[in-house]
Amino acid sequence: FIVIVAVMGTGVLLSLGKWQMNRLMWKEAILQDIANRISATPQSIPQMPDPEDDRYLSVKAQGTIEKPNVRVLASRKHIGAGYRIISPFMTDGRRILLDRGFIKTDEPLTAPPDRPVQVMGNLHWPKDADGYTPEPDLKNNIWFAREVSDLAQHFDTEPVLIIASNITPATPHIAPLPVDTTGIPNDHFQYAVTWFSLAAVWTIMSFAFLWNTRQKTKGKD
Repeated sequence: FIVIVAVMGTGVLLSLGKWQMNRLMWKEAILQDIANRISATPQSIPQMPDPEDDRYLSVKAQGTIEKPNVRVLASRKHIGAGYRIISPFMTDGRRILLDRGFIKTDEPLTAPPDRPVQVMGNLHWPKDADGYTPEPDLKNNIWFAREVSDLAQHFDTEPVLIIASNITPATPHIAPLPVDTTGIPNDHFQYAVTWFSLAAVWTIMSFAFLWNTRQKTKGKD
C-alpha cells in the first residue's frame, strides 16, 4: 500500500510539473508573438481597431497634440515616482488618446509643440486597474490607471490609445515609455521546478519511510 501511495504521489507531482512546462512553452510563444507585433513595421491606425486583435499593433501617425492632459501615477526603476502624460491627439480627422511618456514629479511640464508631430508607437488597451485602484483625483488631475474607456470619456475621444515609442519633435522632460513584454508575468518555469522538487522530496521520503519500516520489522524478527 505504501509503495502504491508513493508511486501515485510521485506520478501526480511529475505530471503537474510537466503541465507547467507545457504552459511555459505556450506562454513563451505568446510573448514572442507580442514581441513580433511590437517591433513590426508601423502601419496606419485602423479605422475601427479591435481591443484584442489590434492590441500591441505597431502604428505611425501624424497630428497635433492638444494641451489638455491627465497625469497617471507611475514609477520607473532607478528613477523613482512620476507620471505618464496622456493627451488627446488629432490625426487624420480623428481624436484619439496619446500616451506621451514619463515625466518625473519634480520636472516642469511644458506645453506640447504648436505644430504637427510624428508619432511612432503601439496601440494598447492597458489593464492597469484592479479592485483596489482608487478613483481619479480630478481636483489635482492625478489618475491611477490607464483605463482607455474612462480616459476617452473624460476627453471625449475615440477609445483608442497609442503608447508612443518616439515623438518628433519631442517635448522636454517627457521620455517615451514604449510597450514591452516585461510586465507580462511568466512564472511557469518556477512552478515547474517547484512541482519537480516536490516529486523528488516525496520519492525520497517514501523510500526513507519504507526503509525505516523494513528495518524495524527486521529488528522485531
